[in-house]
Amino acid sequence: MDTTKQDEDGCPPSFSAKIIGCDYARPDVYGAINLPVYRNAAFEFPDSETIAAAFQNKIDAHTYSRITNPSVANLERKIKAASGGEQVVALASGMAAISNTFFAIACAGSNIVASPHLFGNTYSFLKFTLSAFGVEVRFVDTDNLQEIAAAVDENTCAFFAELITNPHMEIADLSEVSKILRSKHVPMIIDTTIIPWCGFDARRFGVDVEIVSTTKYVSGGATSIGGAIVDYGTHDWANSKRLGLLPQLNGMSRFAFKLRSEIVRNVGACMSPDTAYQQALGMESLEVRYKQMSQTAYDLALYLSTHPKVRKANYPKLPSSPYKAISDKMFTGNPGAMFTVSLESKEACYKFMDALKLIRRATNLFDNKTLVIHPESTIYGTFMPETKRIIGIEDNLIRFSTGLEEIEDLKADIDRGLEAF
Repeated sequence: MDTTKQDEDGCPPSFSAKIIGCDYARPDVYGAINLPVYRNAAFEFPDSETIAAAFQNKIDAHTYSRITNPSVANLERKIKAASGGEQVVALASGMAAISNTFFAIACAGSNIVASPHLFGNTYSFLKFTLSAFGVEVRFVDTDNLQEIAAAVDENTCAFFAELITNPHMEIADLSEVSKILRSKHVPMIIDTTIIPWCGFDARRFGVDVEIVSTTKYVSGGATSIGGAIVDYGTHDWANSKRLGLLPQLNGMSRFAFKLRSEIVRNVGACMSPDTAYQQALGMESLEVRYKQMSQTAYDLALYLSTHPKVRKANYPKLPSSPYKAISDKMFTGNPGAMFTVSLESKEACYKFMDALKLIRRATNLFDNKTLVIHPESTIYGTFMPETKRIIGIEDNLIRFSTGLEEIEDLKADIDRGLEAF
């Protein structure tokens, strides 16, 4: 059920109004504007029949916070309102969202068709963790539609990619990929962390299941670690070898039913109520932060694209990007607050970063503070050289995540760094 209010003319609200106006499941007894933190493990019931009905999913009630919690459910309702998804599950981290998703759909003998250009832990989970359970990962060039089509077979449980690859800045044409997958009854699962819902309509471009690290834009300034899975209800799981025989319960797809009734309960990667409270507040300022951060990213990338000490600036909206046309088609406004630059060497990258005074040397993305990192020596620092080659990580690359500082201050700090080598 859509819990957002309409205006007096019956028109749906704007993006931010959908989030801010999202009703609680039940009115707060004191009329609190922000839902309180339900910092408790268990919930009491009036009698034996009621608690039995709750545990058997016959009534909508919270039983134990590892399974559901009112504060977490409130965040899930806000994400549902923002995304337009049918079901949302909030978890302890973005990696928890990825792992729980594939624990629900993959099994021994199945395969996943995916881009190799992934965040380090995502690649490691697919390549090493899942392989120990008999799941094959077939890495493909997502720019090559024929290669994707050839890799998909009757044992493919999903196609997976990042919306904009981190830190490669590549974009698959999801509309075209979706045509291939639908003809073969394969779901498209996309990590959309790089662009929030106000900048990208996942359902419109054929995404069936969306994975988000809510640590990023949603948290409102890196206040907490979290993740979310959004099921758009667009895939028919009847052909799934893992899920095909499961029921569809209370309007949930077979995937959502498996996720809620088994995987989330058994894996135990639940989001804490305190995190949910912080991220529900962060949701309310998401759009305004995203617009400023992404505008700053574009302006800085454009500035650096002509700097004599920069070999290459990479941002999908730049005229030099091979993905500009796809980016313009898929995204509203600027394509996110991440961009990269390539300098002359790894040593130059280190000298540049060490000279910065305002920009922070730190991992994470879409903090209120602008961050910079050298991916090859950090995120991928423990990977073997051959694995780095497969993933496509170069040692002269720096990744930026733009925050909310004034752009002239950021330019001055960047100039300071470039003068250091």
